[in-house]
Amino acid sequence: MASHFSGVLQLTDLDDFITPSQECVKPVKVEKKQGRSVAKIQIEDDGSYFQVHQDGQKEKLEKAKITLNDCLACSGCITSAESVLIIQQSHEELFRVLRHNKQVSSSEQKVVVVSVSPQSRASLAAHYGLKSSEVAHRLTRFLKNLGVHHVFETGFSRSFSLLESQKEFLERFSRKEVDKKALPMLASACPGWICYAEKTHGEFVLPYISTTRSPQQIMGSLVKGYFASQEGILPQNIYHVTVMPCYDKKLEASRPDFYLSEFETREVDCVITSGEVLKMLKEENVSLRDVELAPLDTMFSNVCGEELLRHAGSGSGGYLHHIYKHAAKQLFGVEVDELTYKTVKNKDFQEVTLEKDGQVLLRFAAAYGFRNIQNLVQKLKRGKSPYHFVEVMACPSGCLNGGGQLKPSSDQSNKELLQQVEESYNGERTAVPEEDSRVAELYQRWVESVGEEKARQLLHTQYHAIEKNNSGLTIKW
Repeated sequence: MASHFSGVLQLTDLDDFITPSQECVKPVKVEKKQGRSVAKIQIEDDGSYFQVHQDGQKEKLEKAKITLNDCLACSGCITSAESVLIIQQSHEELFRVLRHNKQVSSSEQKVVVVSVSPQSRASLAAHYGLKSSEVAHRLTRFLKNLGVHHVFETGFSRSFSLLESQKEFLERFSRKEVDKKALPMLASACPGWICYAEKTHGEFVLPYISTTRSPQQIMGSLVKGYFASQEGILPQNIYHVTVMPCYDKKLEASRPDFYLSEFETREVDCVITSGEVLKMLKEENVSLRDVELAPLDTMFSNVCGEELLRHAGSGSGGYLHHIYKHAAKQLFGVEVDELTYKTVKNKDFQEVTLEKDGQVLLRFAAAYGFRNIQNLVQKLKRGKSPYHFVEVMACPSGCLNGGGQLKPSSDQSNKELLQQVEESYNGERTAVPEEDSRVAELYQRWVESVGEEKARQLLHTQYHAIEKNNSGLTIKW
């Protein structure tokens, strides 16, 4: 979130991003008060820290190892007993596992599974001038050439997330008269928003947030649960990687709620960003344009023939779109063909309203970026929120503009790149989760194998209010 500048370290753009989606530190000079004197901390290009004394002498400071538990240098997004180094959530760690597999017998190898998000595909497609589905085929070949065993697609698990969110909304709507915090239901797929809510507004906001897991974590349940069972593999012998548009997905995967203590493994072992995939390609001296097409793994892929499908609605997964249409039909018998969005204040806050005979039946909204999220929370606290559901995303313009996406070239603006990414994403045909027979069949088999209560646990999660920790550097939101 820090901008590139000289002088004293400062944070900017907090009105837009609420998460460390950008590089947090640039080579700058930082002044730090020590008693009555002022010492300067010099940060070099290689990340080394030097304390500059008043006489001009520089003293090199010892580097600290930062764990995910220390992220944001505040009260902690993750409250785990484990110390997980940042390196364990990187493409270098994926390379390490793949190298290890080549050095040991097949019985000692990890089964490596990579699940790719549609937003990351769109980012790579815009960068290489390819179609999104074409990226899926070429990326599958590239990863399998490295030693990856299976390449899945989180559009499949998003279908589960959307269907479960629809059920949850209807259940909350049915008890809105007796439970004042049943509505509005706030979307939960954005880990930056969840981090902010847990640390800043605690028990006040958390009851409003949907308990349905994000597509990443539902895929984690599928891979380490259903897939492991079907393949006869112990969950701890699977190394599951996701490719995401967002750095904060690394934090989400590391939450203790998604740790399988029985098998001593996480449901998602490693998260790499779209940008890190590009680094992998460059380190292997490979252009995705030159990689041959490969057949897609269809077990967990939102696929029709050789073409991948996307969900209608926003580039952040279409939660508002799907829940709104489902609720209109199930609650009021209204078939909605097209949603009409009304921009409120700015393009990152839009609302959709269902009216009949002058009465508002449903009022939904999409709130992206920190400024809009702040306004939403303040309305909730004053009891002034008119909405039944809000699709909340931390990044301006949503997941297609995530901090982990590829950066614009030197002759390109952020706006131009985002437009290309949106075109790549929207270029895919849309899928309707309710009409996907593979999702329905797998869900039924899953429920039959683990039981309805266990299946529900694997599709939902919980949140934790984080106590303020004033020792050390904190960020005041």
